[in-house]
Amino acid sequence: MNKIFLPDIEATQQLGITLGETLNAGSVILLEGDLGAGKTTLVQGIGKGLGIIDSIVSPTFTLINEYPEGRIPLYHLDLYRLEPQEVTGLNLESYWEGIEVTPGIVAIEWAERMPYLPDSYLKVCLKYGENGDRQAEIMVCGN
Repeated sequence: MNKIFLPDIEATQQLGITLGETLNAGSVILLEGDLGAGKTTLVQGIGKGLGIIDSIVSPTFTLINEYPEGRIPLYHLDLYRLEPQEVTGLNLESYWEGIEVTPGIVAIEWAERMPYLPDSYLKVCLKYGENGDRQAEIMVCGN
């Protein structure tokens, strides 16, 4: 597990930009952290790193926002309002397996609500620090 100190919003977004510039199609990022910890900010950075110019907003009410115009597509999901049994019905694996969608990066907020996981993924846990800063714990899981 890698721990990265994020002193401000710009650092959180820069981490996302780096991920967007380096990850390949089929990458899944599972995001965990309290409300306001920076999950959407990180995904906004990923979008910038992919060259997406559309405004990236949290899909709390729409559940899934798709951004196909970048280097590769970005699929941004937010499971905050769902129970695990409701998540099962979304067939999320169609996104990371590239079934019926062009393979891209799948970023899932509130991933701890998922009753099943992909074979491999990047887990990013964002935590508040003592002085308004944040810390990202990043772990590569699976294959």
